[in-house]
Amino acid sequence: MNVHSPSAPAHHAALDAAIAWHLAHSVGKTPEAADLSDWRVALSRAVRDRLVAPWFDATRKTYETGRKRVYYLSMEFLLGRMLEDAIGNLGLEREARAAMAGFGVDYRAVVEDEPDAALGNGGLGRLAACFLDSLSCLGIPAYGYGIRYAHGLFRQRFEEGRQIESAETWLAEAHPWEFERHEVAFEIGFGGVADEAGWRPAELVEARAHDTPVPGWRARWTNTLRLWSARPKRVFDLEPFNRGDYMAAAAPEVFAETISRVLYPDDSTPVGKELRLKQEYFFTSASLQDILRRFLASGAPLSALPDQIAIQMNDTHPAIAGPELIRLLTDHHGLGFEEAFDTASGCLCYTNHTLLPEALERWHVGLMRHVLPRHMMIIEKIDALHARRAAEAGTPRPDHVRVFDPDGDVQMGTLAFVAARKVNGVSALHTGLMKETVFRDLHALHPDRIVNMTNGVTPRRWLHGCNPGLRALLNEALGEGWVTNLELLDRLAPLADETGFRELFMGVKRANKARLAEWLKETQRIETSPDAMFDIQIKRIHEYKRQLMNALEVAAHANAIRREPERDWVPRVRIFGGKAAPGYDMAKRIIRLINDIAWQVNHDPVIGDRLKIVYPENYNVSMAERLIPAADLSEQISTAGMEASGTGNMKFALNGAVTIGTLDGANVEIAERVGRENIFIFGLEAHEASAIRDGYNSNRFIAESAALSEVVGQIEGGFYSPGEPDRHRAVIDKLRHDDHFLVAADFEAYRAAQDEAEAAFADRERWGRMAVLNCARSGWFSSDRTIRGYASEIWGVEPLI
Repeated sequence: MNVHSPSAPAHHAALDAAIAWHLAHSVGKTPEAADLSDWRVALSRAVRDRLVAPWFDATRKTYETGRKRVYYLSMEFLLGRMLEDAIGNLGLEREARAAMAGFGVDYRAVVEDEPDAALGNGGLGRLAACFLDSLSCLGIPAYGYGIRYAHGLFRQRFEEGRQIESAETWLAEAHPWEFERHEVAFEIGFGGVADEAGWRPAELVEARAHDTPVPGWRARWTNTLRLWSARPKRVFDLEPFNRGDYMAAAAPEVFAETISRVLYPDDSTPVGKELRLKQEYFFTSASLQDILRRFLASGAPLSALPDQIAIQMNDTHPAIAGPELIRLLTDHHGLGFEEAFDTASGCLCYTNHTLLPEALERWHVGLMRHVLPRHMMIIEKIDALHARRAAEAGTPRPDHVRVFDPDGDVQMGTLAFVAARKVNGVSALHTGLMKETVFRDLHALHPDRIVNMTNGVTPRRWLHGCNPGLRALLNEALGEGWVTNLELLDRLAPLADETGFRELFMGVKRANKARLAEWLKETQRIETSPDAMFDIQIKRIHEYKRQLMNALEVAAHANAIRREPERDWVPRVRIFGGKAAPGYDMAKRIIRLINDIAWQVNHDPVIGDRLKIVYPENYNVSMAERLIPAADLSEQISTAGMEASGTGNMKFALNGAVTIGTLDGANVEIAERVGRENIFIFGLEAHEASAIRDGYNSNRFIAESAALSEVVGQIEGGFYSPGEPDRHRAVIDKLRHDDHFLVAADFEAYRAAQDEAEAAFADRERWGRMAVLNCARSGWFSSDRTIRGYASEIWGVEPLI
């Protein structure tokens, strides 16, 4: 093959020829000089070439039909690695493996060389990525809009058990999947002065577009993820440079690039809060300007805007979209305020992801007025208009539907609700609680606005891609149709009673565990057996997710082994994964406690191989793809009423893990579908958790549990922190005196559920049946089903394939 051919290969050319061409012409290397990264870039470019034609075809068809489009605004898109996902969607795996083998290069090493796109923190961003996949798979014209973070979420490492953050460097090398659109740039302002005539910002930056194609299954349709990077309006100020004031010369560039540098900067300081608000406005304004530009190019009148576009606000981060769209319609396009409000609300929809007060963003009016003075004026008018309409509708408590809280802060959840045509929760339980709690008065005023859209996950990445052994078994049993119609998995249910199929299914699980055990040995230097129960909790570290309860139960289990070392214990491997927000002190203390418990347990010769605790650093999507297929037990143990939905619970069940969890979020619906006999439910329910807090005394529950009392005493006495007995004092003091998330109240029920799970695992026939049925009955939790619901009930759009 001639790698020096000057003409680029056609998109349908043989993959090996395309790889060779890109190695020479995109990377500038010969095969002899190329390293793993060079081969990855060449393979990525060759695969990307295959996406361009279907991408253009989808765009052309969208314009030709003039159909309504969806615009999904999200601060996070936790994409993970893109190369293997694109290869899977295009059906190129066999060809890609053969091509790399022909060059004498390890295919797996190449795809695993790709850094995770560090554009998200947890479930919110992973959900957004799943939705983009499903939108393309279903052929629904859509754009995803977000920020192209230079460093994204931090890289986590542990020093003496403590979380240490450093900058993520996913863009240290050129990102081979994106197309920079120099011609697509919008001016974004901050500060300055405003009046009814308009806004004169004091600071300006430019938002520049970077597009990534998002293919659906077999690339029958390909949508776009458009991410914005911030650039200075004036790159370099020569005058102060010539005076020797070099910092002032670079100041515009530093200011602009700070906006798109880091995901979720620490907002515990006033400066951090201001940056966070600027980030949210930056990407929201750029996206809305882009949406309006595209709409106006069609020649349609602004009155048709709600018929042509649906804008989904993923949580409160883009909630400034209401005031910003009104500003653009009034100040730039001459609409009156009420007409602009009604037009904007006809386009906007809002997904609520939390009932936690601290997560429903609030901005101090002083900060809002300082950063976005024109928007502050518009928010006041929105509030007044909504209050007037509420009074006209006869609402009994008009003060409870105001955008401003009693302290005068702007409630972004309320603002999003008021400005939206539809508002959705993300599980049946969560949506019901929205109506009963945080949005009770708004729901009474707008009883048809809140709808439920239970989350889902894409089977393309979270089974077909990450679990090739199970994929092959399912293809043999069902054919390949399940990849785009996941509810076909239900046909597996009768096979749960067949010994032969159960053995094949559990053989796949054991092989996945063996691979994980090798990885743990290589990276964590911990020996684990694939015959042990792999019990996994992976999610961001937060008190309501109750990693602390898991850690305390692990310590209690270790004590039980020490007391009866001669007993025939079921070997256990307890795996944790997740990051704490840099400013979240208690979450970081819990991480250190987990690591301290792990060190003591893993080095205890009495416990030996009967219990191992592993906490790998820097949990991300790629690590999840390694852990989830190997899990036996899925930890979903949040305080009931606190988790909106969860999607990790769905991924685990889909891959044949059995859930141990509370009746919280989508656990409720998982239990309904897999059957209560195939899940370990424990603890207080949401209404009980709410009721018990009146007069709650965690010390009583600690005293009544011998196991918990022993562990708490050990921690207080320094057993897990020799020489520093007060190291974990803050964690235990909060457990004793401010146990808001009811760890002590649920501990004994959790411990009993763990014992039940262990007994079930020891019964191989019972466990195999449970594992098969969890997979078989998880088909409803496809994000394809979720997106069909959004399309018909919220957006009013139809597929184009």
